[in-house]
Parts: sequence; C-alpha cells; structure tokens
Amino acid sequence: MSERKRADGASPVLDELADRLHSLAIRLLRTVRSEDIAANLSGPRLSALSVIVFAGPLSMGALADAEQVRPPTMTRLVQALEADGLVEREPDPQDGRQVRVRATAKGRRLLDAGRLRRVQALAARMEPLTATARADVARAVEALEGVFGRRELRRRPPSSGRTSGRARG
Repeated sequence: MSERKRADGASPVLDELADRLHSLAIRLLRTVRSEDIAANLSGPRLSALSVIVFAGPLSMGALADAEQVRPPTMTRLVQALEADGLVEREPDPQDGRQVRVRATAKGRRLLDAGRLRRVQALAARMEPLTATARADVARAVEALEGVFGRRELRRRPPSSGRTSGRARG
C-alpha cells in the first residue's frame, strides 16, 4: 500500500503518528514526574543530577551544554547539589585548572530511588494491558530504540520484585 506524500516529501501518516507519539510522551512524563516530589529536588536539579550520575563526571561546561543552560545557571545548580551532599567537584585529570562534577553515593542513591519510583509507576499503569498488548509495546519500544538509540547505563538501578526486565536510562 503506497502512502501519499505531501509536496515537501513528508508523509501525513507519519506526521500524525509523530504527533500522537509526541502527545503521549508528554503525558507519560507528566505521569511519572509526580513521583519526583519524593526526591525533594527541583526539576532542574534532578535533571542535572541525572546527567551527572549517568554521564559523569563532567566539566561544568559539558554539564551546562547537556542541560542546555548557561554556565552561570549550571554553577548555581551544582552549588545547590553540593550543599545537599549530592555531588562534589574533583580536579580534571587532563587539565588541573579545570574541575569535573561527579555524583556522591548519596546522589546516586537518591536518583536510583527516584528512578525506581518512576519505573514502578509506569509498570502499574501498564499492568492492565493484555499479554498481546505488552508484547506490542515491547516491539514498539525496541523499534524506537533502534531509531533514537538505546541508552546503556554503566550500572543497573536497584531492582524491585515489582518490575522485571532490563533497566535503562
């Protein structure tokens, strides 16, 4: 079956599918974001901590780039995370004039606990799905990972008896 293309070469069917996926992704993130209240951190601080845990240690510049904020904003975020004992600065091994930011054990535990709450919230919402629907979701996730890349973690978050399967970042 051939799909009609728009004058600009794009497919209206793909546009609609992308629009639905976009809306679903926003609703999904809003659903799990409610679990972040227990972390007692602002969204920007939690996001920066996540980048540091999964991609760190990072320079302040690299962290600001990853979070798409200006360096002064990142400096304030890191200072707040340091004050909470969630990150610390260390000398850059290649350039002693620079520092890198790395997560502390406390920061990793806080992020792991939040991730577990989010995963459990998603698992609970998917529990009513039939086995066939779950298999469909698994295939869709696999296909999307193929398109957008699969984020492999350096370590696995703590598991719970409630969730199964591989954890990803």
